[in-house]
Amino acid sequence: MSERPIDVRSDTVTRPDAAMRRAMCEAEVGDDVYGDDPTVNRLQAVAAERLGHEAALFLPTGTQSNLVALLTHCARGDEYIVGHDAHTYKYEGGGAAALGGIQPQTVPFDADGGLAVEAVAAVVKEDDPHFARTRLVCLENSQHGRVQALDGIRAMRRFTRERGLALHLDGARMANACAHLGIDLEPMGCEFDSVSLCLSKGLGAPVGSVLAGSRPFIDEARRWRKVAGGGMRQAGILAAAGLLALDDGFARLHEDHENAERLAEALGGIDGVAVRDGWTQTNMVWLDFADAGLAPRSGREAGEHADVRVGATLVAFARGRGVLLSSSPDHARLVTHRDVSRRDIARVAAVVREHVDLSASGARAARA
Repeated sequence: MSERPIDVRSDTVTRPDAAMRRAMCEAEVGDDVYGDDPTVNRLQAVAAERLGHEAALFLPTGTQSNLVALLTHCARGDEYIVGHDAHTYKYEGGGAAALGGIQPQTVPFDADGGLAVEAVAAVVKEDDPHFARTRLVCLENSQHGRVQALDGIRAMRRFTRERGLALHLDGARMANACAHLGIDLEPMGCEFDSVSLCLSKGLGAPVGSVLAGSRPFIDEARRWRKVAGGGMRQAGILAAAGLLALDDGFARLHEDHENAERLAEALGGIDGVAVRDGWTQTNMVWLDFADAGLAPRSGREAGEHADVRVGATLVAFARGRGVLLSSSPDHARLVTHRDVSRRDIARVAAVVREHVDLSASGARAARA
């Protein structure tokens, strides 16, 4: 394979460019557990200002950043309200329950990936010893690439204030959401009591997230970071990359969004592939695959016929053509990022088209 692989599995796969590597190499460092790493302190100050909060904390991962936020907001036996397919609930190992004794209460996401105030209000618990204490509402923006506008966020902010609840944003890809809306980070970030922003999803840093909130909140979060094993020493080497991610990484996100639109347009013209309508708002393209005609049926036939739905064999086929992607039998998510060029988009689309055409030909031959 002469050409370099194209990796559209996620926007976490990016490599630091020369400027970022140089900044990391030259970073001034100290011991961050003692609070004297100057580059970490600068990243935390910049992130707090950009996100509209008093203070911020640098953590190694987004999962730990969300966990620390939940541990800071909630005590054992408390409850947080979250979307049914949210990252903090579904994709972070049940950390809040396992490590904090915090109960999740899920509600369905709206079409834009937000939570309806009415749905949240319906599950807030009464002050009764039979129930967990509802303490927190957790939103996610973007959610699978879908962006919630500020009006909906502000309505949830008003509701949580009226009910005495805290409001947290899992903003792993908040920067993409803000780029889509054409706003800076602060107008969105300031609506929340706490915000977690990932620096390695889309923004290009190799490691790290920042958690922002009030100074007392961050002081308490720092304790929980230590408990969770997140205290790092000469972390300025990583924070230097984070500073570039907040500046250069954020400024160029529109390029990834434009490439995602091109990819969605190219894939939308393939028979047997449906691009999810309204989901390509940022750097993600979601596909649903039609049955190729030989999926297992029932009884004896189910044991005789292999599952040949397009998505079932797409990953292996694409890898053989130099494209790395994630897929299930029924659907796939393709993610653009700084290491995916406009030329790469055409190549990815061509590989998917080739696989779909071969799958359809095989299905026709088997039925003949």
